Amino acid sequence: MTGLLDSLPDDQRELLGEARPGAELAARPMLATLSDRRDFDGDWIFERKLDGVRLLAVREGERVTLLSRTGRRLNDTYPEIVAALAAQSCTDFTVDGEVVAFTRGRTDFARLQQRMGLTRRQDVEASGVAVTYYVFDLLRLEGADLTRLPLRTRKSLLRRALTYRSPLRLTSHRNEGGAELLAASCARGWEGLIAKRADGDYQPRRSKDWLKLKCSQGQEFVVGGFTEPAGSRVGLGALLLGYYQDGKLRYAGKVGTGFDRPTLISLRERLDELRTSSPPFEDRVREAGARWVRPELVAQVDFTEWTRDGMLRHPRYLGLRDDKKPQDVVRERAAA
Repeated sequence: MTGLLDSLPDDQRELLGEARPGAELAARPMLATLSDRRDFDGDWIFERKLDGVRLLAVREGERVTLLSRTGRRLNDTYPEIVAALAAQSCTDFTVDGEVVAFTRGRTDFARLQQRMGLTRRQDVEASGVAVTYYVFDLLRLEGADLTRLPLRTRKSLLRRALTYRSPLRLTSHRNEGGAELLAASCARGWEGLIAKRADGDYQPRRSKDWLKLKCSQGQEFVVGGFTEPAGSRVGLGALLLGYYQDGKLRYAGKVGTGFDRPTLISLRERLDELRTSSPPFEDRVREAGARWVRPELVAQVDFTEWTRDGMLRHPRYLGLRDDKKPQDVVRERAAA
């Protein structure tokens, strides 16, 4: 080990291990748990919750690989990020972060969707959508596995290991936070905060060492069907949504707002390819003229609350996600 790792104290150097291949380290990213907690002591740090998609990046020698949280290779979708990482003087690292697109200074998932799935360079350039890659963690550096190091140490190494120029950004954090910081974040139009235990290690699973503090309700849902459009509307009337519980798809209601005309048309084309005669939901769905589809699409939906009977209140469609498997979509419940 050389360079930055030589600056670590002996007790932290003992936590370093010989790193596995970067793609293997990136295969199981750490995930945050939804929480209603608002009081925190000095053992926590706070980051902005970004409205984008998870992206892990591996640099090994001259090779750069971008991976989704499900392991899909995304080099062709975000070539400017590949170029920024390939230009780094450090040639051995694995970082974790989030790719976002902005509209008037705010992260915009719907705008990012215009880049998601594009793989041809001419399509990427024609989209006109600039993206930014916010990195927030460092898993591997100079041939060493850093996942057992405290988060503060990993962040310090991350800050010094890379050079940050557009489209690459270092995710900033606050050392104090709670209800007041969350309220201020919500007032600025942010999605919320991520509270992280400052001395925690990087765990390849969902953990309560990382907590999602949201400004509003919202999560992913599996699309199990749709209704036909009425009047002058095109494409579809509403999407029928669900989540998995004990291996069964439970019905959560329908969403009929948040679509523009092109989205309605393109969604209908994708849904027609997935048509099936049997409902995928475990529950009975009382929607006249419902059309069923194989549960292969995942939609991001914002809503105000859950009703007593387990339905979504005032849902709004934000876009499709291609970075999450339908089987992994469950109803998020806040942990204390």
